[in-house]
Amino acid sequence: MHIIVYLIPIAISFGLIGLGAFIWSVNSGQYEDLDGAAFRILDDEDVPLSGDRRG
Repeated sequence: MHIIVYLIPIAISFGLIGLGAFIWSVNSGQYEDLDGAAFRILDDEDVPLSGDRRG
C-alpha cells in the first residue's frame, strides 16, 4: 500500500505536464487555422514537396 504514496504524485505531475503542454499549444496558435489544412490539400496546383522527381 505504500506504493500509492509514490504513484499519486507521479500521476498528478503527468497530468499537470499534459495540461501545461495543452495550454502552451493553445497560446502559441496551434489551433488558429483548422480549415486551412483541409482546403490546402484540395488545391489543384501540382507542386512537389521536395524537389522535382518527374525527370
